[in-house]
Amino acid sequence: MNAQTTSTSADAGAGTTPAPAPSPAPVTVIGLGNMGSALAAALRDRGHPTTVWNRSPEKAKPLADRGAHVASTPEEAVAASGLVLACVLDYDALHTVLDPLAEAGGLAGKSLVNLTSGSPEQADAMAAWADAHGAGYLDGGIMTTPPGVGNPEMMFLYSGSEDVLDAHRPVLAALGDPLYLGARPGLASLYDSALLGLMWATFTGWLHGTAMVTADGPSATEFTRVALRWLTGAVSGFMTTYAPQVDAGRYPGDDATVDVQIATIDHLVHAARARGVDDTLPGLLKSTMERAAAKGHGQDSYASVIEVLRNPVAR
Repeated sequence: MNAQTTSTSADAGAGTTPAPAPSPAPVTVIGLGNMGSALAAALRDRGHPTTVWNRSPEKAKPLADRGAHVASTPEEAVAASGLVLACVLDYDALHTVLDPLAEAGGLAGKSLVNLTSGSPEQADAMAAWADAHGAGYLDGGIMTTPPGVGNPEMMFLYSGSEDVLDAHRPVLAALGDPLYLGARPGLASLYDSALLGLMWATFTGWLHGTAMVTADGPSATEFTRVALRWLTGAVSGFMTTYAPQVDAGRYPGDDATVDVQIATIDHLVHAARARGVDDTLPGLLKSTMERAAAKGHGQDSYASVIEVLRNPVAR
């Protein structure tokens, strides 16, 4: 490039007006329970023109005070935006709201993001229903409680139409970190259920340990500080090691075998009983390990326990 060309290019660049930032896209929220209200509030607070509808209109007043438009009917709400977020009690309620307007063609060309809790099979069926009525469909799982909506560190799981996600990513990112799991619509719901199971199991294990430790004097806060270090360090490392073993179906017992774990958990059972703490949970864990050992996995890693979880009738 010669000097004249460089100068001309620089002059042209200097005189170019930067393109204006795109205006926040409009969005409609159907359902204003605690979670639906949190979704609508997060969108409105981030500048998105937000239309809301709820069967009980009084729930919309706080959002109206924040500048949201309150639609009088589902038809009006859906017509207001290309993107419709639904977060209602269950799938029966969702169909009650959407079926009449879908039959009238009101969903054609719309993007429906369904954040209603349900089963993977319900999500798959809902995706087929949406497609039959001309709507793009994305199923979602909200991995936080209402106060966490809008926090970019909170995960929102999505599955179904990747085109819908790509088209509306800036809007969905206003709610939390959008994580796409794949094209099968039911995947987000499946992950949601599995992660909740992990949460409840972790909570219950932590509470059981807390009951034991606090029986001897230390506080729950003191124990939790140590427990969190254990979970985020060693335990997360075990999970990272075991996941490829599960994928391969091979469980080399080169760290700690199932037989060793069975012997070790007896100490937990004894410590719980000695302090008057319920021993149902460690008893359940021990019986599950024993089933794995009886199936020939005594010298395998703890990851082999998945074989009895996958085949619970083969005991």
